[in-house]
Amino acid sequence: MSGENSPLEELRRLANGFRVSQAIHVAARLGIADLLADGPREVSELAAATEADERSLYRLLRALAAAGVFREEENRRFSLTPLSDHLRRDAPETLYGWAAFAGLPLVWQAWGDLEHSVRTGENAVRHLHGMDIWEYRARDPVERAAFDLAMTDVTRGVNRSLLSVYDFGRFATVVDVGGGRGALLTALLEAHPGMRGVLFDRPEVVDGVADELDPGIADRLRVIGGDFFDEVPGGGDAYLMKAIIHDWEDAEALRILESCRRAAAPGAALLVVDRELGTPNGDLDAKLGDLNMLVLPGGRERTTDEFAALFASAGFRFVGETPSPSGWHVFEGVAE
Repeated sequence: MSGENSPLEELRRLANGFRVSQAIHVAARLGIADLLADGPREVSELAAATEADERSLYRLLRALAAAGVFREEENRRFSLTPLSDHLRRDAPETLYGWAAFAGLPLVWQAWGDLEHSVRTGENAVRHLHGMDIWEYRARDPVERAAFDLAMTDVTRGVNRSLLSVYDFGRFATVVDVGGGRGALLTALLEAHPGMRGVLFDRPEVVDGVADELDPGIADRLRVIGGDFFDEVPGGGDAYLMKAIIHDWEDAEALRILESCRRAAAPGAALLVVDRELGTPNGDLDAKLGDLNMLVLPGGRERTTDEFAALFASAGFRFVGETPSPSGWHVFEGVAE
């Protein structure tokens, strides 16, 4: 319970949390934080710049100001706060991509079907659309692009945290399996000039990545398209997966790990970056993330013991876990 709220007031706040999340989503989609980067602006200016209805935009922004996301100044002017500073697209640790993604219809429809998933165990996206989320995104390039940007921004937000607690520099070649647009792998290569990397994901995901690389990175990073259920590139000293295994139930997760094991020489490391499910009555982010896995991709978050069991089944000896301040853990195994 937060502040001086009574139990009833706190429950009401939690029950109404969807209103704040959707308001933040709309502000992100309109690019309000970017427009305020140089200082306060009147709502009339913001409405003109975003082609929004001025009265309605004012209602949105004053509500978010009450939540601390923006600050309302005199004469209907608004400015950034430490929260909305992270909604700027160019912020070093931006949440823009995630906020712009989390309020999209696909996400809200899936969460709206949570009761069905809880009653039946069926994935909400498959129930609603007759296909899994990967098929859906393959058919909807706008949704896929929004998801890719969200994952890139989330990864950039935790990179510093991961690098501060785990020594990635001891690996000469890192294969990033399901690495998206390369946000984590490029951060590793920037931090460790002697490292080489292989970015591996579905062809449509990595399309064009090689053309976007900085010159100092391009000559040390290979980009390969493929399917990690079938085959993973060989030659890695470490096989890295961030936010991949939690997308899948155990049978599919094991197939991915077995692909990595076939590619990995004995002694190569397996590094799975995911959340740890946590203890009873705590770790709310991880447990809400677990529900997100239920309704969207159809996977789940796991405990350390569950990761260790998966590693062993795939032929990796579980070494241990390294928690980071961001809440993401590095679960490490060694190919036997």
